[in-house]
Amino acid sequence: MKTVILFYSRTRKTALVAKTLAQTVGADLVEVTDLTDRMGPLNYFRSALDAVRENKTRIEPEKIDLDDYGLVYIGGPTWASKPAPAIITLIDHCDLQGKDVIPFTTVGRNTGGQDTFTTMGNRSARQVINRMREKIEARGGRMVNSIIIATGGISDLEIEEEVKETVQELDLSIYGI
Repeated sequence: MKTVILFYSRTRKTALVAKTLAQTVGADLVEVTDLTDRMGPLNYFRSALDAVRENKTRIEPEKIDLDDYGLVYIGGPTWASKPAPAIITLIDHCDLQGKDVIPFTTVGRNTGGQDTFTTMGNRSARQVINRMREKIEARGGRMVNSIIIATGGISDLEIEEEVKETVQELDLSIYGI
């Protein structure tokens, strides 16, 4: 069975993570677009409220055929300790029955660096992964692992290296067999 990575990215940081992950594990890549305008300060605030409330949004593609895939990665950013609305909507639109799923989320680092990330950011990201797990299992999927990548305040090259190290540390290649 093949592997696919489904993702949403507003700032392109999650896109970088997804593309690096796809190259590293040999997966197909499908980007989901949120048709709601999420750019700018006011829309950013509204987006955080939508995430907290788990409001659905219009996405493209609306449905993704997963019949050829045995392993599905689903990822997006952490917004207000919740998955982005596009990810909530995507999971609700997917038939994950019998699929192995690896959710992933990106989270910004506070200016305090790694120590601050491990307390605040990691807690928020864990909440996102837990909520994604609930939604995935409700759709018939089985979470086999999860990934959290801190993307704030570091270069694209550092993000790519972090993804590659995470794939190796979690031995993610075993799931694509």
